[in-house]
Amino acid sequence: MTVKTLQILATSDIHGYIMPTTFRNDHHEALGLAKLATIIEKKRLEMPTLLIDNGDFIQGSPMTFYHQKFQAQELNPLIQVANELQYDAMVFGNHEFNYGQQTLQSVISQSNFPWLGANIVTEDGKPFTKPYIIKEIEDVRLAILGVTTHFVEKWEEPLHIQGLHFEDAFSSASYWAKWIRANEQIDVLILCYHGGFERNLETGELLEAEDGENQGYRMCAEIEEVDIIISGHQHREISTKINGKSIVQPGSKGTCIAMIELEVVMDEQHTIQSIAHTPVLIYSSENTIPQKSVCQIISPTFEKTEAWLDETIGVIEGDLQIENPFLARIQEHPYIEFINRIQMAKSGASISCTALFHDERGGLKQAVTMRDIVTNYIYANTLKVLRLTGQDILQALEQSASYFTVEGGQLKVAEAFLHPKAQPYNYDMWEGIEYSFDISKPIGERVTKLLYNGKVINKDEEFNVVMSSYRATGAGNFDFLRTRPVVKEIQMDMTELIADYILKHPCIQATCNQNWQVQF
Repeated sequence: MTVKTLQILATSDIHGYIMPTTFRNDHHEALGLAKLATIIEKKRLEMPTLLIDNGDFIQGSPMTFYHQKFQAQELNPLIQVANELQYDAMVFGNHEFNYGQQTLQSVISQSNFPWLGANIVTEDGKPFTKPYIIKEIEDVRLAILGVTTHFVEKWEEPLHIQGLHFEDAFSSASYWAKWIRANEQIDVLILCYHGGFERNLETGELLEAEDGENQGYRMCAEIEEVDIIISGHQHREISTKINGKSIVQPGSKGTCIAMIELEVVMDEQHTIQSIAHTPVLIYSSENTIPQKSVCQIISPTFEKTEAWLDETIGVIEGDLQIENPFLARIQEHPYIEFINRIQMAKSGASISCTALFHDERGGLKQAVTMRDIVTNYIYANTLKVLRLTGQDILQALEQSASYFTVEGGQLKVAEAFLHPKAQPYNYDMWEGIEYSFDISKPIGERVTKLLYNGKVINKDEEFNVVMSSYRATGAGNFDFLRTRPVVKEIQMDMTELIADYILKHPCIQATCNQNWQVQF
């Protein structure tokens, strides 16, 4: 008998973070694909290796925004990095479609590796790209099957996915896993799923609505043909085994890389007798040195991005900086009012809602730069104006009020908005109306005041409400918004709208009318 070892290395949710920085300052941090590249290089010296990315690779950082805005006709530097690292395959994440199909097709054509999307089909039912590939290493045949959360159709701008259909991820993964086992002579089946887990991996307890966004637990439990599941989307750090399957999820922004080591026992005829697999996460650190070749590829775009981010475009009179994000969600902050007023000014709507996207200090300094804007408004949202009834507004407010709970006499964030993934971006704050929450009341009965122009809102009355394209799809448990009439769409990225507004009003007055309050 002989024993051979090989490994699968997997990244996910890189979101365009190559260099070790969040772009908020000049501090180098323990993140970024350049540092992971050093780990990859070292691990490849130890044993034969497969390298896979599990999606959300090309969008999400200020650098990806800069490239798309100013040098979209040039070669994509992220794909140049991926080619340098010799990825074996990539899977589509939901954010791969944010820049539209022209950009995506260009990315695919530049890639020296296949993009996998078993559940993405064209109008005639044909696969958009390859569903899977077969790789043979050390006489071991491995199938790599890729699927993407089908909620892309709910979230993405219709024009960006025109002509594509996203089949149910579980059903597609189950079908193809059975097909591969029946038709390919394989030893190991790797399911790369850009999606996460709807249940607690230890107890099976349901963690979120079983609406299909995340189906990883069901895949673990019901798709027997799969040996290894590489997951993502939720930005969690997971390394475990369930039902004999190795399960990994390597966080986001390149903070760590997943490794599944395979130990293969063969007899004298090279017939495989057994295969054992062990999952681990390998973390980058502040001391990890970014790989030189990756830095050389990315530096021209990175340096241009850095210079662009520090250009001053306006000044603030007053204070638009956020020191305490939680406090800004229970007591209106001038920054939130500022964003809502930009949305109202750009759209002509009389009512607006927006969210604070992260739980870090932020807001705008007195001398506003592009860095301030891009690092605060971190998503590639456009705006939509929906025609909503008073009842719709009430329902949306009640959903936002469920963000809070009261424990031990203190106001806290509800567990559902913290696990399995933090969702600060799914709590909206409104302008153009007056409202109050009483968190001591049951969920669904927390809106205690709702006025428009000083009068109680009639539930049948209709209003034009502007919001992000993300929220207008119904994402974040606002499903009812998806079917409401669209009055207007503004096809310009919100960061560009903010910058444009400041350029036209170079001296901004910080105001706050305290039109809402949260009590408990």
